[in-house]
Amino acid sequence: MKILITDDEPLARDRVRHLLNRLEGFEAIEQDASNGYEAVELARAHQPDIVLMDIRMPLMGGLEAANLLAEMEKPPAIIFCTAYDNHAIEAFNVQAIGYLLKPVKVEDLQQSLNRASKVNRAQMNQLQSSLASNGTRTQISAKTLKGIELVPLDSIYYFMADSKYVTVYHENGETLIDDPLKDLATEFEATFVRIHRNALVRKSLIERMLRDDNGHYSIQLAHVEKPLSVSRRHVPLMKKIMQTM
Repeated sequence: MKILITDDEPLARDRVRHLLNRLEGFEAIEQDASNGYEAVELARAHQPDIVLMDIRMPLMGGLEAANLLAEMEKPPAIIFCTAYDNHAIEAFNVQAIGYLLKPVKVEDLQQSLNRASKVNRAQMNQLQSSLASNGTRTQISAKTLKGIELVPLDSIYYFMADSKYVTVYHENGETLIDDPLKDLATEFEATFVRIHRNALVRKSLIERMLRDDNGHYSIQLAHVEKPLSVSRRHVPLMKKIMQTM
């Protein structure tokens, strides 16, 4: 895989190039970048698979450059290499695959490169844009401390909104995403149904509808231990759905 090295310090660029020479399957392009402007120009010219980039650089920093790189038709994966640990959240907000602290260790670099080679930004965009026959996504993406996590739609049990984020409950655990629940309800209305203002559930997993002594309704999903509350507003719709099952 082709890699573009971007850092305003020549010694730092030389060190990263030396580390890359020790790793198989990764090759740094001949020309390095010393700031964000150069990184964008070289990326457009050479189409690297991965950009290893510092954050604090003159003229244009790494975060701004990452936003411009993301607009490319085939955007590269971004791995930040920095001496500062206070930019991690900003880094993942611009879809960075990795965040390495200087001095970069070869084993950490290897791990980040392996992750980027499996799902680089170009591959992630292709996966996100892959559509089912009805025009909906077949993958849900999430930014995590490990990079970009892709959750297959057919593995999801339900979505639960809580304040700013939505939690996806799926066969491999739980994942936080940024998508608004309202948008998810519209996009996946053929597969999921809203049972509460903060919950969407997979229709095919509904096993039964329950009513307690106080008249409150809930539904039981397959593979989910606890019943999920159904709001009074959504009870009529759920009763209709239950009649068709």
